[in-house]
Amino acid sequence: MSTCYAASRAGVLVVDIGATEADGDAAGVAAGPALTDHDVECLDAAIDVPERAFCGTFDAGLHRTIDGGKSWERVGSEPLPESVTSVTVAPHDPDVVYAGTEPSAVYRSTDGGDTWEELSGLTDLPSAPEWSFPPRPDTHHVRWVEVDPSDPDHLYVAVEAGALIQTHDGGDTWEERSPTTRRDTHSMAIHPDAPDRVRAAAGDGYAESDDAGRNWTFPQDGLKHRYCWSVAIDPGDPDRVLLSAAASARRAHTPERAASYLYRQDGSANEVDATWERLDDAGVPTGEGVLRPTLSGGTEAGELFALTDRGLYRTGDGGGAFERVEIEWPESFRERTTRGLAVV
Repeated sequence: MSTCYAASRAGVLVVDIGATEADGDAAGVAAGPALTDHDVECLDAAIDVPERAFCGTFDAGLHRTIDGGKSWERVGSEPLPESVTSVTVAPHDPDVVYAGTEPSAVYRSTDGGDTWEELSGLTDLPSAPEWSFPPRPDTHHVRWVEVDPSDPDHLYVAVEAGALIQTHDGGDTWEERSPTTRRDTHSMAIHPDAPDRVRAAAGDGYAESDDAGRNWTFPQDGLKHRYCWSVAIDPGDPDRVLLSAAASARRAHTPERAASYLYRQDGSANEVDATWERLDDAGVPTGEGVLRPTLSGGTEAGELFALTDRGLYRTGDGGGAFERVEIEWPESFRERTTRGLAVV
């Protein structure tokens, strides 16, 4: 049995997926849609505490459920600001949670979201005056926080747009962006069995590091669409990566102009044959009229999920074939971009 917390601009849906001997995979809506009156931005949960999840909104701060999505309450209204643009539960301790905001700042809770402190100094970096989110050029925000699974003090923080920066001491000090990083990182993924290999999906292309973020390469062979949004790794294979991409931001996010695609890579930048394969017929809707998917690894080898405005899709073979999770899909989720997916 696994639980999928699926976030859309239109709200949050909780789906239970279980196996039955007679019918194979069975699923049902456990809760939601919830938070439908808010502008949902991000979501995360931890397998160690599956009934607890966090959802950030642009207009009403950070919300938490402790009952599997049946009810939500705002947490951390002081000092967390109104616009929470990213949330990450640490892989080492589910009570450690990071929230990124607009304007760009990172906050940490060590008690499961009850209280928060700001990790100061982020915008003191020399490159900070260059950070700017194009639709709102007078500001920028933290789009993603990734925690190194081998080092709880090592954080990657993606500022949209302008920087992918790091700290190796839990936020006491921040390192300036490396000249080899992307400038518009949207999401990241690290497999616990290969913690030095970091994957990043960015508006200016895909990137990966094999040395824990010190240096970055850009394996693009076969990747015909370079506006990358979501990246996920097969839980059973650190070399297998799924990526969602489009030709531009408008093609990724705007319903009337959408055309998004799903790609898979088996290998790494150091392997000659590590090219991207476009998954046009794998069971997830792609192409004209399709908004970019949000991706997540599952709870077992080969299991990955793709969330689109048309539904939730699951594969058990590393992306070879997806099947739509048969649940009643809210009409309000159609033509609304997905904002987060956590499988616990």
